[in-house]
Amino acid sequence: MQSVDKGSKIMSFTHRKNAAGPFAGLLVIDLTHVLNGPFGTTILCDLGARVIKVEPPGHGDDTRTYGPYVGEPYVGDQSLYFSFVNRGKESIVLNLKDDADREIFLNMVRKADVLAENFRPGTMARLGFSYEALAQINPRLVYASSSGFGQTGPLSTFPAYDTIVQAMSGILDATGFPDGPPTRVGTSLSDLCGGVFMFCGIASALYARERTGKGAHVDVAMFDATLSFLEHGFMSYVATGHAPARIGNRHPYMAPFDVFAAADKPFVICCGNDHLFELLCTAIGRTELAADPRFVTNTSRVAHEPELKVELESVLKRQTAEHWLEVIHAAGVPVAPLLNVAEAAQLPQTEARNMFIEAGGVRMPGNPVKISGYPDPKVRAGAPALDEHGPALRHEFGVQSALRTGTVR
Repeated sequence: MQSVDKGSKIMSFTHRKNAAGPFAGLLVIDLTHVLNGPFGTTILCDLGARVIKVEPPGHGDDTRTYGPYVGEPYVGDQSLYFSFVNRGKESIVLNLKDDADREIFLNMVRKADVLAENFRPGTMARLGFSYEALAQINPRLVYASSSGFGQTGPLSTFPAYDTIVQAMSGILDATGFPDGPPTRVGTSLSDLCGGVFMFCGIASALYARERTGKGAHVDVAMFDATLSFLEHGFMSYVATGHAPARIGNRHPYMAPFDVFAAADKPFVICCGNDHLFELLCTAIGRTELAADPRFVTNTSRVAHEPELKVELESVLKRQTAEHWLEVIHAAGVPVAPLLNVAEAAQLPQTEARNMFIEAGGVRMPGNPVKISGYPDPKVRAGAPALDEHGPALRHEFGVQSALRTGTVR
């Protein structure tokens, strides 16, 4: 807490104290919005960085107006969409076309370690805030840009949301069953992959800065990130020259590796080698299947996967999923129940890994990055109200503050 005289009035300001982490002391200026960028900067925040979210006038980040809201089905005034990926941050509203607000923003940049943005390429340059321009002010700045298609290439200025990228990357076409339509992955995978890789790029650039003393421009594309997750699809393309067909839940190169029907509900079995298949056959009382020429090797099982599934389910459908989970697990074969989100949230494993936390009174997924020597609190600071820290931040990074430190140019 600091107190600064301003005429006869005492003004106090403070910034949020995040949990201790490897990025403690790092100042991040977060211009990102919606999901892709905020997901990446939240990881920095969870790991100790001070993250200041700069929002436009009006309603701020678009996701403040997205549901679901706290208290659904009754509409509330706190968006869970916004809260989940902005916990622990500070908020200031700045109009980056206004001279006074631009000066505050530049004062922030002079002191920042990281600036993150996910505007369409060219937007920051038109505002006068390109990497090259800001690096002149702060050569140590790590400037991270995350966009749909990156800063280069013929599609660089193409507008993109998660489903656009899923459609153009091939993952939407590859998802679903052979007799069904292309299916969007059941989460905003391209947004989230882009956010994770943005975090990776920032961490890498910060590490390089320790040796060189210079910042860098990190350029991440949601499209690139999604392509990098399509390894099986690209394996098939490289091997055959053709796009892979949709195959439902089964694995393209291992069998049995799929969702199977029991007497009451489906569950999952995964045999990644011949030994595990033999153990499975013994556990379900069908030892002869392991010697069947159609199923004796993984390659032959993949070639005859439809017949193998019929043979297995002819036995599995005689007992409940709970029965088979116990029997197959006892045999040492990887097996799992098919859970919904509510069931997964209530697993003891989820609790043990601290993956369902509270932030600002809202339950949400925790931080998956566990680092020895640093706390992983069950209760964290929540997402900020719009411009919640604006007055304090304007004072901290205002012109008078800049004059005192000699940073105004």
